[in-house]
Amino acid sequence: MMPTKGQYFTQEKRREREREREREMATNGEETKQSQEIKHQEVGHKSLLQSDELYQYILETSVYPREPEPMKELREITAKHPWNLMTTSADEGQFLNMLLKLINAKKTIEIGVYTGYSLLATALAIPDDGTILAMDINRENYELGLPVIQKAGLAHKIDFREGPALPVLDQLIEDPKNYGSFDFAFVDADKDNYWNYHKRLIDLVKVGGVIGYDNTLWNGSVVAPPDAPMRKYVRYYRDFVLEFNKAIVADPRVEICQLPVGDGITLCRRIS
Repeated sequence: MMPTKGQYFTQEKRREREREREREMATNGEETKQSQEIKHQEVGHKSLLQSDELYQYILETSVYPREPEPMKELREITAKHPWNLMTTSADEGQFLNMLLKLINAKKTIEIGVYTGYSLLATALAIPDDGTILAMDINRENYELGLPVIQKAGLAHKIDFREGPALPVLDQLIEDPKNYGSFDFAFVDADKDNYWNYHKRLIDLVKVGGVIGYDNTLWNGSVVAPPDAPMRKYVRYYRDFVLEFNKAIVADPRVEICQLPVGDGITLCRRIS
């Protein structure tokens, strides 16, 4: 069943929202450059640690020495992209890779791909016959990282779908065979649809499976006063993140754990 116009944004509106965020990031480029003396400069840096030196210690001591070569290559490619703050940070990529191995994930979903750093972390972790259903509205960004994924011999694991994720999830739900068939899902996309994603993923992920929601501390804005200065896109999505955090903790179908890794990640283990 195809979604109605009132159910979710059209793909064109999402692209317009994406372009608006990209323009704002470009406008703030000079501000970012001026703040690099006091803010950590690593690509994807979203750490909520008070000390940049401590974050650098974590990266240099336990992340970079063990970072697989394909992930390092993709991280360096992404660093040259004007919107590199959208990427998964290296420490979060390491965390996801370890988590997937711990739960023996084989069949996964990823909503929000960007250049594919977290996608690559997943592809490296799951077995050779594992699969990832990956969705993003921007194929161009995904294709920046695709040559690295192909060179690593992992492209066969990925089924990439360009466009909004909700219609794809609804199609999956139409087939009873898909219920409880996924081991893991990772969501790093439009925050205003996090709960809509959750309502569908809770049926698709098996009991005992895990769903990870990224950016649930949203630049630390979740504890900022409403009148605090924020970038436009941070302010826009802040209320949606707050609403999702309240809703997910009240969902009896999952156990949750929110971690200050990257920009905050909430793990949900389905229990019913």
